[in-house]
Amino acid sequence: MLRKQIVIVGGGFAGIAAARGLKRVDADVTIIDRRNHHIFQPLLYQVATAVLAPSEIAAPIRQLAREQKNVSVLLADVTGVDLESRTIEAVSPKAGMLKIPFDYLVIATGVQPSYFGHDEFAKYAPSLKTLGDAEDIRAKILGAYELAETTNDEAVRARQMTFVLVGGGPTGVELAASIAQLATTTLRGQYRHIDPADSSIILIESGKRILPTFSDRLAAKAAKRLEKLGVRILTGVRVEIVDATGVVANSNRIPAATVLWTAGVAAPPLLKLLGAESDRAGRVVVDPYLNVKQASGVFVIGDASMTVSDGRPVPGVAQAAIQEGRYVASAIARYMKGRAPKGPFRYADRGSMAVVGKNFAILETRHVRVAGFFTWLVWATVHLMALPQLQNRLRVQRQWLWSYFTGQRSSELIPEQPARSREASATALRAKRSKPQQGRPAETKSPAR
Repeated sequence: MLRKQIVIVGGGFAGIAAARGLKRVDADVTIIDRRNHHIFQPLLYQVATAVLAPSEIAAPIRQLAREQKNVSVLLADVTGVDLESRTIEAVSPKAGMLKIPFDYLVIATGVQPSYFGHDEFAKYAPSLKTLGDAEDIRAKILGAYELAETTNDEAVRARQMTFVLVGGGPTGVELAASIAQLATTTLRGQYRHIDPADSSIILIESGKRILPTFSDRLAAKAAKRLEKLGVRILTGVRVEIVDATGVVANSNRIPAATVLWTAGVAAPPLLKLLGAESDRAGRVVVDPYLNVKQASGVFVIGDASMTVSDGRPVPGVAQAAIQEGRYVASAIARYMKGRAPKGPFRYADRGSMAVVGKNFAILETRHVRVAGFFTWLVWATVHLMALPQLQNRLRVQRQWLWSYFTGQRSSELIPEQPARSREASATALRAKRSKPQQGRPAETKSPAR
């Protein structure tokens, strides 16, 4: 008798939780992801602001195969789903096109940034979803200070030291606070011609206030803390243009060399291939058992799904994704034994947290709303224990302690350009300088006498 084939698309919180939950199931489990690593996304902003190195918040997915004998890992990008033949198509960087059969399919792809119909903004305003994004943002931030240090033009210097963040949710708040402390503490005394503390950090939110998923009182405390750190908050403001020189918001131009997008998310194109009902953001609407309607044995979990628990939409947070992954693993195990799940999925809300710089965080549950230093300690403990591996926990703990007492950060690195790129840039600069200005003749040297 052939073993059942369970395919999990996505190696994030939901996908890894589902795979671990299938450890004792008599089936072959295949995890497919375009990346070879699982990212602890709640700390991704600390990589973007040089607090942590990428390896400290990530772990190879393939290590799960060593721990779990029924798991195999495939580095590939899923491009098609055929529900009739129960197969998926994937493109591997090395093997090309692959067709993979499944008896049960778990889609846990997460979401991608949404620029609300203005995809042209992405060129100038990177989002924060991957380790590559975080490293690019870190290079952009640190590079801005390097350029500010080398110019004598005050307008250029001011633009280089202006940072605009679009979106006042938890990511935007945490990133803004971390940039503020990078400027005022970590980089202090490292430059001779600029003072990083003079940086202008602007957080733009189109809604009435920042942190709309938190209570008014906690959001107000977070806003007050940000302002104390030197962050300027603009609410009720919509960004209309993002280009190489900054942004236009509510018809006002804000010159800025660094614009970061922390506003919205959308479902990836793969979900459309299911032909299932979706919400406005493109997330698949699943039934109470996290099954795609009219597609038995096909589940969508994590940020890619829209489900309701106890009459309330399940939020797109890590703890919800983990709970959904575990639930689907249990449901598949029961289906394989000819049983139905014990009951519909129920989300156990353990609260939402956001950290606003050093020594301050907010926490909200159904019954508790607190903020301050003790909450920050709880946040640090919870996130430390939730890291994927022991080595991650030890490294992050050590770096956090070092940063806490010294103000220094572990990864203030700007990646070096390859020699070929450096030469191309230098050639372009020389050509620009030698090109005569419009309306003026080129200067010529007199022949030697």
